[in-house]
Amino acid sequence: MNVGVCKISLRLPENLSLKGKRRVLKSITTRVRNQFNVSVAEVDDNDLWQLATIGICCVSNNKRYTNQVLSKVVDFIAGGRFEVEIINHEIEILPVL
Repeated sequence: MNVGVCKISLRLPENLSLKGKRRVLKSITTRVRNQFNVSVAEVDDNDLWQLATIGICCVSNNKRYTNQVLSKVVDFIAGGRFEVEIINHEIEILPVL
């Protein structure tokens, strides 16, 4: 079994409030969950209006598949119309015994 973890740092340049940030992140997390069947949560920068960090987790028995799913999630967020830009992303695949 493999656990894939992805951490994505986002910038929300046009956002002016925590309420606006919450609206954008809710849209992203819901669509990513529905499209890719992964777990998604905001994991850092909770009190900052224009920055957000989300964590994404995928569990699979195939390392290559896990990496593909997480890469597609990053591409989906980058190519979507979410009013965000990706500052940085990291993908890590952990083997679990």
